[in-house]
Amino acid sequence: MWLVIAVLVIVAVLGLVIRNQIKVYQRRQARADARHRPALPVQRRQVLLELLRPVSVTNCQLERFGERHDGGYLMCGNLLSAVRSAYSYGISGYDQWGCDISTKFDVPVHQYDCFDTTRTHCPEGKPVFHEECIGETRQTLDGRLFDTLANQFAKNGDGSKRVVVKMDVEGAEWLSLLFAAEDTLAQIDQLVVEFHWMRDESQWIEDERYIAVVRRLKQFFEIAHIHFNNASCVGDLQPFPSWAYEVLFVSKRLAIVDQSRTAGGLHPLDARNNPSFPDCQPTWP
Repeated sequence: MWLVIAVLVIVAVLGLVIRNQIKVYQRRQARADARHRPALPVQRRQVLLELLRPVSVTNCQLERFGERHDGGYLMCGNLLSAVRSAYSYGISGYDQWGCDISTKFDVPVHQYDCFDTTRTHCPEGKPVFHEECIGETRQTLDGRLFDTLANQFAKNGDGSKRVVVKMDVEGAEWLSLLFAAEDTLAQIDQLVVEFHWMRDESQWIEDERYIAVVRRLKQFFEIAHIHFNNASCVGDLQPFPSWAYEVLFVSKRLAIVDQSRTAGGLHPLDARNNPSFPDCQPTWP
């Protein structure tokens, strides 16, 4: 009997923790009054998908860094040799991506998470954990510290260094990148982001801000690869097959693009985020 009660208490506590995390992230995304959000109809979603279409980066040799399934990302391994520091945002107690990057290129990986503060194990690398999250401005919410890319780079002595960034922060990526300083974006050699469509009261938050963020990033980066998360497949966001998708941005300083060639579709190193679920990659027009 006591065991049953203990299990019920643990489940209830975990439910409260998860709900609190969701509320914090949604509050950051929904700071503007939801009643004034412009709708993003299917035609505009098509515009966004086309903006996300990868180009043929001819000098990019894709390698997989991180987990075999969810948590693994394809990056141009041959274009990372000049980075002097790595940043991994949203690790939730595991960060094989950061460990792989840190070990292979002998650089520190700064790991950021203010919700799950579990330290990772990476004996061959140089992990540096920060009990802090990424945000569009420096602030404290519910006792958790959020700060900008520029401030976090500067605090670690990386204000002028070339860096590589991975970001999987459940929706906080949109405003964090929209308001990132131009100088900060310019020093990133490669940026891999898992973007998330957000829900508010069971409805999709469809905001022109998504398009604005991608257009801004494309001023500094070429899109070399995109992969849709099959653990998030959905049928009400056409032409998007999933509400979460991983995008690899490569600095225009490095990328050599062949405009005569098309890109898109699965790469041999891609893997289903959840191996037991069916895949749902898009059909590119």
